[in-house]
Amino acid sequence: MEAALKAMSDSTRREILRLVKNEEMPAGEIASNFPVSRSAISQHLTVLKSAGLIDERRAGVKRLYRTRVEGMSELKAFLEMFWDVRLDRLKAAAEAEIEKEESCNDDV
Repeated sequence: MEAALKAMSDSTRREILRLVKNEEMPAGEIASNFPVSRSAISQHLTVLKSAGLIDERRAGVKRLYRTRVEGMSELKAFLEMFWDVRLDRLKAAAEAEIEKEESCNDDV
């Protein structure tokens, strides 16, 4: 998970993940979406692949990339843990507010 977090700390790599989340794309097409060299995009793809966040498949001379859903699962579970805590806090605050309102209504 540490490698995935480090890989996702870069905005270019996050955008690459968005580009290839629903379809395979060749490296050249990915690179055409950025104002950096193909070599720089290749380095970003290597980092994402090493972190297990994308898959690479060869089709002739092309390399096709796609988000690796399995690689995102541990990271997703980690982040959802914080979301669940926030939802629990929101629920507790809402329930406390309801109890407070009911208490005020009982006093009247």
